[in-house]
Amino acid sequence: MEKASLLHRLLHAFDAPEPAPLPAPDEKLALGALMVRVAMSDHSYKFAEVHRIDLLLGRLFGLGPIEAAKMRATSERLERDAPDTEKFGDILRKTISFAARVDALEALWEVTLADGVRREEELEVLEDVRQTLGLSPDDSDAARARAETELGGSQ
Repeated sequence: MEKASLLHRLLHAFDAPEPAPLPAPDEKLALGALMVRVAMSDHSYKFAEVHRIDLLLGRLFGLGPIEAAKMRATSERLERDAPDTEKFGDILRKTISFAARVDALEALWEVTLADGVRREEELEVLEDVRQTLGLSPDDSDAARARAETELGGSQ
């Protein structure tokens, strides 16, 4: 029996530990996951987008750089495991005010514009989120204009 036990331990010595279970998404993680989804939608997750997400999470939720990066990492895992955009948008629509939903859309525009390129895939995700949040095209245009102003002042 000892040989079998030793063999088992040797074979499984380098197995990766099970990742911690993901938390249930709240409005903060839902927004983080949507930011990641927008950034990844064009299959090009660039440093500028990652950096912008970290800055936004810090600014919106009062987090330091390390806490924001950890929240982004959790949001990345949630984004991978979530079936659709509507799930996250629905969490936001049901838990935050209209003004906060507009602010969330502005944050998503900042992520979209962070790398200097607007791709159709990103715009499609933004449109899905806008509709799920119950916002109008005019709300989106205003959010985009504020995002452009924010990016112009911080780059």
